[in-house]
Amino acid sequence: MSEKQILTNIDGIIIYRNFVENLPYNPHLKRLTREKRKLGILSEVLFWKQVRNRTFHNIDFDRQRIIGNYIVDFYVKTLGLVVEIDGSSHDFKQEYDSGRTKFLESLGLKVFRITDFDVKQNLSLVMKDLEDFIIENFS
Repeated sequence: MSEKQILTNIDGIIIYRNFVENLPYNPHLKRLTREKRKLGILSEVLFWKQVRNRTFHNIDFDRQRIIGNYIVDFYVKTLGLVVEIDGSSHDFKQEYDSGRTKFLESLGLKVFRITDFDVKQNLSLVMKDLEDFIIENFS
């Protein structure tokens, strides 16, 4: 068994890499991914400003990443972590979101969901919750 690789640390707690290989990819979603990036949904832009360029504990986040037949809001390749920001469009899609989460988890990924409202109203708490989630799942 290979030794776990350290990715970073959060408040002195070691965070280990959890790279999930060979994720399915639907190339037909590429154009839509570019369009979604350009849309600039406020909560996504606010969150992105907190994590881009490894500014959040030196962790590399991708924005609008294709996994299977889905486009996830944010993805951390080195952790196998999906971050989804649920806005009002998700209010009546609980079944869809549940199926999507089950699919992503079946690939060995962890899914962290936050609301659009929380990102806009209490971003510091969202970032603390994300730290706690990463510590809980990857330390």
